[in-house]
Amino acid sequence: MSPAFRTMDVEPRTKGILLEPFVHQVGGHSCVLRFNETTLCKPLVPREHQFYETLPAEMRRFTPQYKAVLIFVRFADEFGASGNIETKEQGVVSVRFEEDEDRNLCLIAYPLKGDHGPVDIVDNSDCEPKSKLLRWTNKKHHVLETEKSPKDWVRQHRKEEKMKSHKLEEEFEWLKKSEVLYYSVEKKGTVSSQLKHYNPWSMKCHQQQLQRMKENAKHRNQYKFILLENLTCRYEVPCVLDLKMGTRQHGDDASEEKAANQIRKCQQSTSAVIGVRVCGMQVYQAGTGQLMFMNKYHGRKLSVQGFKEALFQFFHNGRYLRRELLGPVLKKLTELKAVLERQESYRFYSSSLLVIYDGKEWPEVTLDSDAEDLEDLSEESADESAGAYAYKPLGASSVDVRMIDFAHTTCRLYGEDSVVHEGQDAGYIFGLQSLIDIVTEISEESGE
Repeated sequence: MSPAFRTMDVEPRTKGILLEPFVHQVGGHSCVLRFNETTLCKPLVPREHQFYETLPAEMRRFTPQYKAVLIFVRFADEFGASGNIETKEQGVVSVRFEEDEDRNLCLIAYPLKGDHGPVDIVDNSDCEPKSKLLRWTNKKHHVLETEKSPKDWVRQHRKEEKMKSHKLEEEFEWLKKSEVLYYSVEKKGTVSSQLKHYNPWSMKCHQQQLQRMKENAKHRNQYKFILLENLTCRYEVPCVLDLKMGTRQHGDDASEEKAANQIRKCQQSTSAVIGVRVCGMQVYQAGTGQLMFMNKYHGRKLSVQGFKEALFQFFHNGRYLRRELLGPVLKKLTELKAVLERQESYRFYSSSLLVIYDGKEWPEVTLDSDAEDLEDLSEESADESAGAYAYKPLGASSVDVRMIDFAHTTCRLYGEDSVVHEGQDAGYIFGLQSLIDIVTEISEESGE
């Protein structure tokens, strides 16, 4: 494994990193949070963690990078003076919820405890004001000097939190009813800053994570989260498609009830027919200046023809089809299929595939072949032809295709699994081939 590193200078007795909702999460039920601009974190599931730790080399370019944060820790002596410096490499952080001065709950990340006890991290990233709608405060965050015990906190807030919980259920019931939503993007301000106040699925997952942690506060207030690459950070207006892959979704360890529920969802959706279904979508429509959101409830109802139309809509900006994206998508899907056909024993149950591109179109700039720093261009942003490069910013006309969510993945390398599969993951590969066929149809029908 060759993780990406981010260096942080860590001082004793300072605040941890305030985690924000990841505003471009369009599917899944696990809460994904923003650690910093280039890094996300999500609750650690041992099976998923093991997947990233043992990931075959040829699969790495098709998954988010497992990120280790390089931390320099200064230990203070008994008089408060800085002492020795120790370097720690961590791909996992400890997360807990804390009250701010307005009694709003925040999720805070700290390094895992070592031999020297807990050490807090300084957040070096530039943070924008937090949205009240998402229960963040725009005042400076302070960790309470005298922390209440979880038991006292729960007793004090039990009645209040019961009311909030009931209200939360009512607030998000509309998500099932409003399966496709449109949001007008203002010209001033970034899309990400505006989505802090709006993205319905991100808000839902974040609030549910807080609720789960509050309900368990009597027993624990410390959770492990894994650090992963933020795949959307290089795009100005990320368009994101989350596809649930494969003909089977339940893991080998699922209960009979869980397995039956997942089988029913597959049978009643395109999963059973073509091995793939829409789990979520966010796409920018330049024609109207709107972001369109489609959630998993709508995705489950789509027919095969409806799935094709949704895919067409994802690559359409409200004015015309982004034909220049279809070739790169097909290339990456074909390459991923070839990689998975070489993997023995893996089963990616309940895994998703992300397709990401920039909704903002960039002008093409031609650089001379002797220009400096050409080696820094990504393969998506450089097209070598006749001694020249057609250069575009990183987000321009590039498409990212990545596998995500491996909480139910199994492989014979996982020694403790009671069931060991042989051969390829035929259901996932079937879904990939269906996706390739449908994108090809869209390309041919559009005259590409």
